[in-house]
Amino acid sequence: MEQYFKKEKWRGGKLHFVTGRLAEHSLRQALERLSAQSSFSYTVDVLKITVAALMTPKWIASRINVPEGTDFVIVPGYCEGSLDPIDKVACCEVIRGPRDLRRLDVFFNQPNDRGEEYGARDIQILAEINHAPDLHLDDIVKYARKYSADGADVIDVGCNPGGTWSGVADAVKAIRDVGLDVSIDSMDVREVELAVRAGAQLVLSVNETNREAAVDWGVEVVVVPDNPTTQDGLEQTVDYLAGQGVALRIDPVLSPIGFGFAQSIGNYLDIRKRYVDAEIMMGIGNLTELTDADSAGINVLLLGLCQELGIRSVLTTEVIPWAQTSVRECDIARKLVFHAVQNAVLPKHVEEKLIILRDADRPDYNALFFDKLSADIRDHNIRLFVDDAGIHLVTTGRHLVNSDPFLLFQEYLDGDDGRMDVGHAYYIGYEMCKAMTALTLGKNYQQDEPLNWGFLTSNEVSHCKIKDRRE
Repeated sequence: MEQYFKKEKWRGGKLHFVTGRLAEHSLRQALERLSAQSSFSYTVDVLKITVAALMTPKWIASRINVPEGTDFVIVPGYCEGSLDPIDKVACCEVIRGPRDLRRLDVFFNQPNDRGEEYGARDIQILAEINHAPDLHLDDIVKYARKYSADGADVIDVGCNPGGTWSGVADAVKAIRDVGLDVSIDSMDVREVELAVRAGAQLVLSVNETNREAAVDWGVEVVVVPDNPTTQDGLEQTVDYLAGQGVALRIDPVLSPIGFGFAQSIGNYLDIRKRYVDAEIMMGIGNLTELTDADSAGINVLLLGLCQELGIRSVLTTEVIPWAQTSVRECDIARKLVFHAVQNAVLPKHVEEKLIILRDADRPDYNALFFDKLSADIRDHNIRLFVDDAGIHLVTTGRHLVNSDPFLLFQEYLDGDDGRMDVGHAYYIGYEMCKAMTALTLGKNYQQDEPLNWGFLTSNEVSHCKIKDRRE
């Protein structure tokens, strides 16, 4: 994995970069600009190899020539394994650079440097197990463990309206037995009593219909209005329970778009003004589950609203397919918005894990880049790139571009003289698929690397059979 410089380390230093023949020109161009911007001097060691990705630490160590006075040696990001062999001959710190030269700006300038304190948060996440009475006890525990691993602080046991679930106590106890906090989501007095006796620590929800019973439960409750549209009964229930010494949170209820969403946001503002020191909760699933849009962006906006208003708990669900990672999204979002509000900084260039559909940056290739690359390549391996013009296929003496991967591949085969075998064709087809996805969505494509899907990105093992042409 590539490393990143902290500014105080490289500023004013002498850096020695190791590269191969193909990347030399691009590297020197980038360093000419960056060295002036970032106040460092540099030397470049062009080793006798075409593709820098084929370098190993042991191979570099036997060929590197580090000038006297060098502060850092920077090796290509694809140079995998322990850097100890290079350390022994370099006599200075060796750093693994970015895999892509286009990320040298990030490597040096650290636009997403969040500080060591990043990761703090003060919003509690309640994750609801919906329709728990319909699930086997083992499945309830499995959901509870998953939500906890994804960042949930409290597991909310969601009951079905219209009857008392006889197994509620067993469910609550099973979750508590694996060391997790539990809330019970029910308006049924008997159901709640069973859950509380089994160890539930929070009750969702209480209004005029069950507030008298809540006095005897001995746990914190969430107060909701009798009528969310008019907010009737909310103030009366809050006053009643507060007078009885019952710990409570207030939830005026978030309404879906088209059913009073804007007004419900106003209700949270009003509650915060009226009850300055009160604990407030927001059920954000009413928006993520009931809106035809990916949940990540919605969760960030709602968590940002909560952070600014001092709403310190949210209830989320993962029922609808487009919201099935909401718990993890909320866990990431609460750290991002806490950092933004506490430090009075924009939540931009701070945390890229929630940029899922597209990417934080996309390359811009120089018009002459592909012509020079195809002229410099000495082997018949294929390099793929993506920009606004389409998918670029580059190999020795050839540069083809097309927005249709089938036509692009056929054009390549027409001039290939039968050199491509089935295995390599399969590999190129797989990479073409990734490239087409990147072209369609405006994502950054890098050959032999997984597309960046934010926190959903899966590591990818390269199966490319590139011949080792060390010359």
